[in-house]
Amino acid sequence: MKRFKKVLSAIFVAALVFTGCGNNTASAASSVSSQAEASKIDESNLETMWVSGDDVNVREGQDTGTQSVGKLKRGAEVKRIAVHGEWTEIYFGGESRFVSTKFLTDEDPSSSSGRRKHSGAGFVVCIDPGHQSKGNSAQEPIGPGASTTKAKVTGGTTGVATGIPEYQLALDVGLMLQKELEARGYTVIMTRTSNNVNISNSERAAVANNAGADAFIRIHANGGGASSQGALTMCQTANNPYNANLYNESYALSQAVLKNFVAATGAKNLGVSRVDNMSGINWCQVPVTIIEMGFMSNATEDRNMADPSYREKMVQGMANGIDEFLNR
Repeated sequence: MKRFKKVLSAIFVAALVFTGCGNNTASAASSVSSQAEASKIDESNLETMWVSGDDVNVREGQDTGTQSVGKLKRGAEVKRIAVHGEWTEIYFGGESRFVSTKFLTDEDPSSSSGRRKHSGAGFVVCIDPGHQSKGNSAQEPIGPGASTTKAKVTGGTTGVATGIPEYQLALDVGLMLQKELEARGYTVIMTRTSNNVNISNSERAAVANNAGADAFIRIHANGGGASSQGALTMCQTANNPYNANLYNESYALSQAVLKNFVAATGAKNLGVSRVDNMSGINWCQVPVTIIEMGFMSNATEDRNMADPSYREKMVQGMANGIDEFLNR
């Protein structure tokens, strides 16, 4: 009997060892299999895509909370494995990784076929030349239902070298942009065509809303120190309490306009500023951007913005940005 128990015990121990080894073997096999699957990916069979955003994160999983393993520059070429809704699986560094689908395009930016040609047919653009000859300090809510208020509209700044008021510069450039966009086939709505008006910022947004504008561009120039320089665009934040649903579109519009503006003019790129205290943005129900074309407090930029040839560059840049945004 004792010998029988020893035999059973030996069999039991052997079974445990065998089971443990089996698990380890399976785990190792799984790891080898996973590596083998990655090595089986044939890049030549994958569709080529291009990155359409700036510094796009490459992630381990399909969530912004997963680890970023790298960044891709605009125009970078990637190989697409599969699309999973908002996330695209790509071949990156010999591994399967993920990027946001919205930052990929199938158009090669370096080829003539990949360059979009401007086509405004069917699109409505609203242009708001900022300010007016006389400000209106009466208050209005900064957004629908807001308790915080601001002046309805101000007169803007003045060129330190040229003496040109911002409201005049904005109107001159706005009318030039209107002409250029109409030549490209767009339907253009102007919030004003003269300086002697009294239109609040919320009323300007209403013009764009009522027109069902596909893009609303508000033209301004900056003030600041004598050495301040550069151009920027503005839109709402992703958490704007009045129109956060428009953030993605407004941000895309802001990026496109600014990128093309600085490419056309050579101005310093100050980026896209996201704010929630601008009445003319908060009242919008359409994609909106404010462009600050340069600093009128900087003598060089002030003179540039008064120069007809530079104004033409500014207009071309803005129009190209609107083209890019609406012909995506």
